[in-house]
Amino acid sequence: MLNDTLFPDGVWPVMLTPFTEDNEIDYTALEELIEWYLDKGVHGLFAVCLSSEMLHLSLQERVDLAKFVVEKTKGRVPVVASGHNSDDLQEQITELTAIAQTDVDAVILVTSRIAGPDDDDEVWKRNLSTIMERLPDVRLGLYECPIPYHRLLSPELLKWCADSGRFFFLKETSCDLEQIRQKVAVVEGTPLKIYNANGTSYLGSLQAGAHGYSGILTNFHPDLYVWVAENWKKDQARAERLQTLLGPLHLFEGRHYPVNAKYLLQQEGLRLTLHSRARSSDELRPVHRLEVDQFLELSQLFRQSLITKDESFR
Repeated sequence: MLNDTLFPDGVWPVMLTPFTEDNEIDYTALEELIEWYLDKGVHGLFAVCLSSEMLHLSLQERVDLAKFVVEKTKGRVPVVASGHNSDDLQEQITELTAIAQTDVDAVILVTSRIAGPDDDDEVWKRNLSTIMERLPDVRLGLYECPIPYHRLLSPELLKWCADSGRFFFLKETSCDLEQIRQKVAVVEGTPLKIYNANGTSYLGSLQAGAHGYSGILTNFHPDLYVWVAENWKKDQARAERLQTLLGPLHLFEGRHYPVNAKYLLQQEGLRLTLHSRARSSDELRPVHRLEVDQFLELSQLFRQSLITKDESFR
């Protein structure tokens, strides 16, 4: 029951970080962004992740960011956070300990930080065991982040983690429904839940037993993914039609992200700048803006079809 209470099925946005004109974290805009996510009906928040530009934040900024999200969310939804950027294991433990002290509901471990690209699973398990020992009584999660390299967990390795009872959250990034099915099978009966990062396979992953979505497009139209999460079992035909429409939009997410997402949020009325430490906002070209404008129109059409239950939507 602890898992179901703290880590609900559904949509967990990978949060953006707004910056001021001076390239500092804009906490006023961040509070507004938190409320935007919550107004869209999301089920949890993933703070301090790749979309948050964690690679470009100091440890103190990562800690302050996670703490702020926890405080402003006020328990309305659970909050998880990552943020260990170091390659050195002891430095990672320092970073993770600091994140744990922010009172997030789980500390998310980046799978590609735990061991190097040439290290086998035994090295990975040994290093993870050290982290677990040094972070006792801390709920943990896993994030198959593609940076510094893409380390996907095999079902066997995921089972080893899940059987410990320490892990509650996996952001799964294989984009492979068969992999997701196998992972779902091995975590059955454990507290660990699987959240797909891929929008194209979102509904298929739910049908395979995964627990939700935690991908980039949560920064564009999270409410549509929320609708699928909450209605796919009782209105399968409409959910499948919506998935067919949403799927190709997954190709859009890499178009000068996260600046394009910040531009979209501006069109939604949020008062944040386009500044990013990861990408130059000056390189957001007119065609990128036009794409976002059309994306918003499509999202509204999909939304209206759900509200009116337009039969052509089936």
